[in-house]
Amino acid sequence: MSLSPKLGPIGPAQIPSLVGESEAFKCLLFRLDEVAPTGATVLLLGETGTGKGLIAREIHRRSRQRAGRFVSVNCAAIPATLLESELFGHERGAFTDARATQMGRLELAQNGTLFLDEVGELALESQSKLLRFLHDGEFERLGSLQTVRVTARVIAATNRQLDEEVHHGRFRRDLFFRLNVFPVSVAPLRDRRADIPILVRQFVHRIGARYGRLVDVPPEVMKALERHDWPGNVRELDNVLERAVILCRDGVLRLDHLELGGPREAASDLLEDVERTHILKVMAKVSWRIEGDGGAAHRLGLKASTLRSLMRRLHIHRPASPAMPHPMPAAAL
Repeated sequence: MSLSPKLGPIGPAQIPSLVGESEAFKCLLFRLDEVAPTGATVLLLGETGTGKGLIAREIHRRSRQRAGRFVSVNCAAIPATLLESELFGHERGAFTDARATQMGRLELAQNGTLFLDEVGELALESQSKLLRFLHDGEFERLGSLQTVRVTARVIAATNRQLDEEVHHGRFRRDLFFRLNVFPVSVAPLRDRRADIPILVRQFVHRIGARYGRLVDVPPEVMKALERHDWPGNVRELDNVLERAVILCRDGVLRLDHLELGGPREAASDLLEDVERTHILKVMAKVSWRIEGDGGAAHRLGLKASTLRSLMRRLHIHRPASPAMPHPMPAAAL
């Protein structure tokens, strides 16, 4: 593999969260090494949960734009009516709630990188303005006639087949060609099974450190993890392992800690329910006492502060009693 001598090799030692040794992963590293220093527009293609955002950050980190900001926009998470303002900014009075002039994400990415996640969700009107920026490097804020010029690299990602979106009239053909300068396919986890043991060890170490636990993964458990198809990819693996570490009491991960069923429900959807149910059972046994010997934190093998944090995240409240007409908020526990 020929890697850029100026940027140095891309390897696990330098990319703590981007690791692997499969052929698919090595091919990805080679593609990143080719494109990172060029400043070219990159289109990341792959299923949900494959780590496209992480890869975009790594391209930025190894690029000539690394001194600038990495600005991320999730095009699927922002309503279409607000997305244009988020991207290009607006002037005061441009619409009802525009009480002040605001720069858009593109301006914030000046001399840096703009990452457009789920770019296939862009409305056609926003697609037109993005196309103009990619072509001319300029745009106008909403409510303004003044042209703004910005120099920023664009990395886009999608789990859709954009050529099909073009065929059905939902995505502009000319924008597709502008974004597709350097396409990079990100393999699903089932096609890079050799990377699963490396990812498992990394995730278990990171999750264990977060919860103050040292956890071992026996060979039979690792084999089961390698055999699973992981429809939710790396994100699902991370979620499954977090739940398993939470349920682990003796420092050894077991198969009964894992939810490795079929695709009837993604593990990410089950994680919070499993955590909540388990914590509620323990809290009921100790009469909602968190600290001290025999308290819930002690039984769960967690710090009291960590347990309180979990309870807030999972919206766990102490149940009402006759003397307490309203549930006590988790923060007060």
